[in-house]
Amino acid sequence: MKKFSERLFAHLSRRNYVPASAAAIAKDWRLNTKLRQAFNAEVGQLVRAGRLAMIKGDRLCIPQEADLVTGKINFRQKGSAMVAPETRATEPRKPAIYIDAADTGTALQGDKVVVRLRSPRERDFPFFLKAGEQAGRVIEILERGAATLTGTLQRGKTYFYVTPDDPRIPHDIIVGDPQKAGLKPPAQVGDKVVVQLNEWKERHLNPDGTVVQRLGRAFEPRAELAAIYHKYNLETTFPDLVVREAAAILPEVQPEDLTGRRDFRDIPTFTIDPDDAKDFDDALSLEYLDGGEIRVGVHIADVSHYVKPGTALDREAQQRGNSTYLVGTVIPMLPEKLSNGLCSLVEAKDRLTKAAIFTFTRHGAVKSVEFANTVICSRKRLTYKQAYALMFEDDLNKIRRLPLPAAHQTGSTGRALNELSHAELTELQKWVRQLWTIGAKIRKERMAQGSLDLDMPETKIFVDAEGYADRIEKIENDESHQLIEEFMLLANEAVARHTRTNRLPSLYRVHDDPDEARLGELRQFLTTFNVKTGDLMNRAEVVKLLAQLKHHPQGYILRTQLLRSMRKACYRSTHDGHYGLNKKDYTHFTSPIRRYADLVVHRVLGTWLARQPGYRAVHTDQLAEHLSLTEINSTEAERDSVKVKLMEYFDREADRKKKTVFDAIITDVRNHGFFIELSDAGAFGMVPVSSLRDDFYVLNGAGSAFIGRKSKRKFELGAKIKVIVLKVDRQKRLIDFTVP
Repeated sequence: MKKFSERLFAHLSRRNYVPASAAAIAKDWRLNTKLRQAFNAEVGQLVRAGRLAMIKGDRLCIPQEADLVTGKINFRQKGSAMVAPETRATEPRKPAIYIDAADTGTALQGDKVVVRLRSPRERDFPFFLKAGEQAGRVIEILERGAATLTGTLQRGKTYFYVTPDDPRIPHDIIVGDPQKAGLKPPAQVGDKVVVQLNEWKERHLNPDGTVVQRLGRAFEPRAELAAIYHKYNLETTFPDLVVREAAAILPEVQPEDLTGRRDFRDIPTFTIDPDDAKDFDDALSLEYLDGGEIRVGVHIADVSHYVKPGTALDREAQQRGNSTYLVGTVIPMLPEKLSNGLCSLVEAKDRLTKAAIFTFTRHGAVKSVEFANTVICSRKRLTYKQAYALMFEDDLNKIRRLPLPAAHQTGSTGRALNELSHAELTELQKWVRQLWTIGAKIRKERMAQGSLDLDMPETKIFVDAEGYADRIEKIENDESHQLIEEFMLLANEAVARHTRTNRLPSLYRVHDDPDEARLGELRQFLTTFNVKTGDLMNRAEVVKLLAQLKHHPQGYILRTQLLRSMRKACYRSTHDGHYGLNKKDYTHFTSPIRRYADLVVHRVLGTWLARQPGYRAVHTDQLAEHLSLTEINSTEAERDSVKVKLMEYFDREADRKKKTVFDAIITDVRNHGFFIELSDAGAFGMVPVSSLRDDFYVLNGAGSAFIGRKSKRKFELGAKIKVIVLKVDRQKRLIDFTVP
C-alpha cells in the first residue's frame, strides 16, 4: 500500500498539478509493465479507501482540493441524509455533511460515497443550516455498505418485491419469482428473506435483486434474530478448529493450574450481576485486617490462562473483538465451554483469576494496590436486586423471598437466598454493606474531582421461553450497580497506571475532550428548553448541567443530546486519558470473557507478574482500530435488537383486549399530534390529535399545546399523561398511542 502512495500524494499536491489519469501518471513516471500493475492496484485501494478521488471520469486528485469528501452515508426516514467524513475509529469525528433527498443519487444506507461540497452562495443551499455547517451532493458510490439486505417478501399485481427491514432504505427491492430462485423450501409472501442486490444505476427506477436465503416468517423471533445476525455479520457458530481446541481443555481447574497463585478460596468472595447475565467476569473479595484496615480484591476471570496467543481460539476471539449482547441471546467472543463454563466465575466453583488487590485504611482511603494471579471460589451469585435488598433491607425474611432469575435468561441462577442459613445471609449482608461503605466514599470523591455522571436508565427487555418480548423493565443505575462500578473503575485505573509507569506496550480506553463547536451547538439547543448553561468547555458547567437535567421533564432526551455532542470512547495504544471519567489513566481490564482488549491487557500484566520475557502487545495501533470498529458494530446490532423487540412488545400489546396504561411525558408538539416518551419503557411514539375523541382539540398560538374547544383540557409540552397503545407499524418502527 505504501510503495507508491508517498510519491503519488507528493505529485498530486504540487501547485502546478493538472488532474491526470493513473495511466498518464504511470507513463510520466516511466513505470514498466510489472510496476504499472502494482501502481494501478495501489491507486484502486486508495480510491476505495477515499484517500484519492476521480474527477472527469478517470483523473486523480486529492479529495479536499476538489471540494470532495468521502464518508459513510446515513439516511433519515424522509429521504435526506448525513455523510460522516471518513476518519479512523480511534480519531475524533468530523462534522457531518447534510445531503438533501434529491442529492443522494443511487446511494443506499451505509454506502461509502464521494460528496461534492455545495457553496453557501448556491440559490438552493439549505436555508436551515447554520454558519459553518456544510451541504453536498453524492457524486459517486465508492463501495456499497452491503451486497445484501434483509426484508419481507411481498407481492404486487405483476411482480414480487422486498420491503427492507431498515426503515432508512425507502426503496422496495424488485425481485424475481421466489419459486424460481432455487431455494428449498421456496420463500413465500410474508417471509423474512435475504436479497442479493444488483447494481443500481437509475435513481428513477427501484433497485432490484435476487432472493438468496429464507430466514423464516417475518416478525417471528428466530427470523428477526437471523436478520440481525446477517446484517451485522455476526457468526453464531465457531470454526471446527476452534471447537476442537476448546474441547481439548479440561472442564475443571487442575491442581497444576494453581502454581504461583494466591489462594482466595477461603476468603469471602461473591459476584453481583444482572438477572440475565450469561457470563460472570468479575468478583469481589473482602478481608478484615489489623488496625481496622480492609483488603478488597477485584478478581477478574483469567482467560489468558486458557486462550494463548497464536491459537485458533485467539485468532477467532481477536476477529470477533467482543461478545455481542442482543435481547434474549448473546453471540460470545469465546466458545460456551469457556465463556459460560471454565472462565465464568459461577457460584461454588474454583476459578482462575487475575486480581487488583486494594488495601484501604480504616477511613476508606487506598493505602496500597498490588496485582496477582489468584484462585477463587465464589460464595454467592447475586443479582443487582438481591444486592440492593442486602444493602438497604433489614428484614432478612423479605430478602429471602426475592425470586431467582429465570433459568432460560441467565448462564447461572445461583442458590436461592432462602436456601442460605441465617449465619450465611447475615454475613453476606455484612460484606455487601461494608463494600458499599467503601464504594460510596470512592464514588463521592470521584464525582467531587469532576467525573461526569453520564449513566442513563437502561430499558431491559426480557423474553419468554419462546423468545417473544414479554416484559420491559427500566433499570436505574442504583447503589447496587454503583458498588460494582466503583471497584471496576478503580481496578481499570490502577492497571492502566501500572502499564503506563512501567512502559509496557498495552491498550488503553480513551475518551477525548469534546469539540468546542459541538458543545456550542448543544448550548443553543438547550436554550429552546429553557435550560441555560455557562461555557460547556468548562467541566464544572457540564457537571452543573447534568445535575439540572436529572430533574428536567425532557431530561432523558437532553442527556442523550449531551452524549451525542461528546466524542466516542475508543481503544488506543497511547494513554490519552478519559474525559468522561476525568482520569489520566484508564484501560479495560475487567471483562476479558467478552472483550478482546481486556484479554490483551491481562497478557501484558501476566508477563510483568511472571518477571520474564513473554507476551508483548504488538501492532497495537491496528489492533486498537480493529477493536474499536468491532465494538461499534456490536453496539449498533444491540440497539437494533432493542428496537426490534420494542416493536414486538408493543405490537402484542396493541392486540390485547385489556390495554396496559403507560405513564408518559409530552416531548414535542406538532400540527398533527404530539410526541411522547414513556417514563419506564424507554420507548417513543406519537399521539395523533385525530385519536382524541372526547373533544375537538386545536393547537394554541404558541404551538406548544392542544386545547379542547369545549372541555379546555390541555395537552402541553412537558406534561405528564397516561397513554395506551393504538397501533404499531413494525416495518417503519413507529408506534401510535392514544389517551385512555
